[in-house]
Amino acid sequence: MTVRAGREFLAIPGPTTMPDEVLRAMHRPALDIYSEQMVNLSDGLLRDLSKLFATKAKSYIYIANGHGAWEAVLSNVLSRGDKVLVLESGRFAVGWGNAARAMGAEVEVLKGDWRRAVRAGEVEARLRADKSHAIKAILVAQVDTASGVVNDVEAIGKAIKAAGHPALYMVDTVASLGCMPFEMDKWGIDVAMSGSQKGLMTPPGLGFVAANERAQGVHKTADLRTPYWDWTEREGVEHYRRYAGTAPVHLLFALRQAIDMLFEEGLDNVFRRHQLLAEAVRRAVAVWSEGQVLGFNITESTERSNTVTTVLMGNGFEPARLHRYCKEKCGVVLGVGIGDLQGQAFRIAHMGHINAPMILGTLGVIEVGLNALRIPHGKGGLEAAIAYLGESVSA
Repeated sequence: MTVRAGREFLAIPGPTTMPDEVLRAMHRPALDIYSEQMVNLSDGLLRDLSKLFATKAKSYIYIANGHGAWEAVLSNVLSRGDKVLVLESGRFAVGWGNAARAMGAEVEVLKGDWRRAVRAGEVEARLRADKSHAIKAILVAQVDTASGVVNDVEAIGKAIKAAGHPALYMVDTVASLGCMPFEMDKWGIDVAMSGSQKGLMTPPGLGFVAANERAQGVHKTADLRTPYWDWTEREGVEHYRRYAGTAPVHLLFALRQAIDMLFEEGLDNVFRRHQLLAEAVRRAVAVWSEGQVLGFNITESTERSNTVTTVLMGNGFEPARLHRYCKEKCGVVLGVGIGDLQGQAFRIAHMGHINAPMILGTLGVIEVGLNALRIPHGKGGLEAAIAYLGESVSA
C-alpha cells in the first residue's frame, strides 16, 4: 500500500520543481530566430542576467549545463600550462578544477574539509606565498550541493585583495544564483557562472557566464579558446552568433518567465523566503539528530547553505532505504549522497520554486519514513519547523 498517488515532488538539488507559468511559457510555436522579437528577447535576458549577477559586466548564454559553463569560463581566460588554485569544500569546485586539468591547465587544490567552508585566511596565506604570481585563476563554488556548504565568497574576495594577488577570481553560482545574495562587482569577482535548472526555475540546458573587463583583457591572449565557447565570437554583429548558431528559443521563453517571476517577487523577498524555509529544514534536522543516527554534514551552523541541507546517517542505517521509502511510498524524491558522501547521506533541497507547504510536506514525509523504517530520531522535527515559521512569518 502507498500514499503516493498525485504529483511526484522533487526535493533534489536540481533540476528543481518548475512553476506552471514557466512550463506554459515554452508551450508556443517556434519563433523566427532572425526577427526583432528574438533580438529583443536576447537583449533583455542578457541585461537581466547581469542584474542577477549584480554586475555591469557582460553576460553570455550557452546551450549547456553547468559543466559546459565551467568549460566556457576556463577556455576563455586560460592558456595551456596556466596554474589554477581550486578551493575545496565539497565536490563541485574540485570538479571544475578537474575540467581545467583535462583542458591543459596545472591545477592545485587548496585542501579543504567536506564538513566546513573555505577559510579565507588560508586562501590569503597561500596567495601571499605565491611570490611569482604563478597562480592565474582561483575557483570556488558559492554553494556546494554535495556537502551543503555555503562559502563566504565576499570574505574570500577580500583575502585575495589583501594578498595583493592578480589571479582572476572565478565563482560557481549554479546552486545560489537567484536564491541568496551574490554581488559580483562589489565582492571583487572577475568571472561568475551559473545554470538554469536550480534557483532560476528553468529546465536544464542553459548555462550563464558573466565576465568583467579584467577577465575580458586576459581573454585576448588566452590560447584555450575554441569557437563555440569564445566570447569574441559571440560579440559578432549577427544575432545568431550570440548562441553560436540556432538559439534555444523555448528555453529562452522559459527563462524570461522565470526571471520575471523573481523580479516580481523582489530579490530581497526571494532571498528571505529561502532563508526562512532553509532554517525550517534545519530546525527539523536538529531535532531528528537527537536520536544519534542523523546529523548535519556541515558542522558550523553559519556555514549551512540556504539552498540544500545534507544530512548524514550513521550507526549502521542506510539512507538508501529512506530514499526508496519516501519516493516509492509517498512520492517525494530526496537527493542522495554524492562524492565522498555516497551511501552516507541524503539531501533536502530548498531552492527555487518552493513554499511552506512544499517544505513542510517534505519534512513530514521524511518523518513518516523515519518512523516506518524504525530509524532512531528525535521526535517533533516537523513541529519544530512549523513553530519556527509561525514565529518568523509575521501576520
